Amino acid sequence: MTSLDSVLVFDKDGVRLTVEDAVATVTLTNPAKRNAQSPALWRALTEAGRSLPGSVRVVVLRGEGQSFSAGLDRQAFTPEGFDGEPSFLDLARGSDEDLDAVIAEYQEAFTWWRRSDLVSIAAVQGHAIGAGFQLALACDLRVVADDVQFAMRETSLGLVPDLTGTHPLVGLVGYARALEICATGRFVHAQEAERIGLANIAVPADELDGAVRDLSAALLSGPRDAVIETKALLQGAADRSYEDQRVAERAAQARRLRDLAGLGD
Repeated sequence: MTSLDSVLVFDKDGVRLTVEDAVATVTLTNPAKRNAQSPALWRALTEAGRSLPGSVRVVVLRGEGQSFSAGLDRQAFTPEGFDGEPSFLDLARGSDEDLDAVIAEYQEAFTWWRRSDLVSIAAVQGHAIGAGFQLALACDLRVVADDVQFAMRETSLGLVPDLTGTHPLVGLVGYARALEICATGRFVHAQEAERIGLANIAVPADELDGAVRDLSAALLSGPRDAVIETKALLQGAADRSYEDQRVAERAAQARRLRDLAGLGD
């Protein structure tokens, strides 16, 4: 439900965006279909990222109902597809260039969550399958309910995970564990998710909202510029050598000290 203090930015195609002070909430709003995903929903998620006011520092992603998202709506694989959309079967008959462009457009719904000026939190309950798992992985942090069920089912369907989930999954759990999770399509439940690093926090389902509020408040307690610089440092650490990371730390700290001294650009 939207808080009386929240501003409704838009509500369409299974996505609602509200903003309350420095916290935006993106909600998947089709619980009857366990928040199954479609190209229209992906476009709405992309629009949500582009619609955020500059005052937003934390973005919370939720799914209404008992499931976060059960993945791609299977209607995509039927000959008729979705109304007004090419079916996936039609897309498969197109050129490599056209198919690549379409998938790249779909991926945009999953990329903006890691912007350096934001910290994103996925609040995950119930099923987070396939595209739902990848959407949770798109966020910086994951708080999960004790009934969560993560699974990457694409390989089981003869496909591959292509909605940006493979990079964060390997980063969180390592290559061997990521391969095992994807190749088997098995479920990862809350206790294991927290143990292997998929989840930052696992709580009883009735405590999920409170845990997300507490984490959001903690993230907002530090100065915004310091959080932005720290996030950028951490995001680039895996691609830098130890010495290059030391250099990056020094440069970031110099910027912070100058800003605190009122000597910034």
